[in-house]
Amino acid sequence: MNAILAGAIVMAAGVIALFFLRYWRQTRDRFFLYFALAFVLEGSQRLLAALRPVDAPDEPQYYVIRLAAYGLILIAIIGKNRRPPPDT
Repeated sequence: MNAILAGAIVMAAGVIALFFLRYWRQTRDRFFLYFALAFVLEGSQRLLAALRPVDAPDEPQYYVIRLAAYGLILIAIIGKNRRPPPDT
């Protein structure tokens, strides 16, 4: 059951990343690119955690990937709020 749920989470993260990539292609806004990369990292972390043997201890290397994903989201939000709005 855990493998099925992990697969669903990986698939959902991939689909969300594709949506953000589509919005990035339309707008060329780095905000969407950073979010897409964050969801790719989140999905890869979940995949690595699912492929890990059940009796293996938790290793911090798996969570560094998640930390990088959250860092990208934070950078995207801060960057979006610091830039002046485009002239229209």
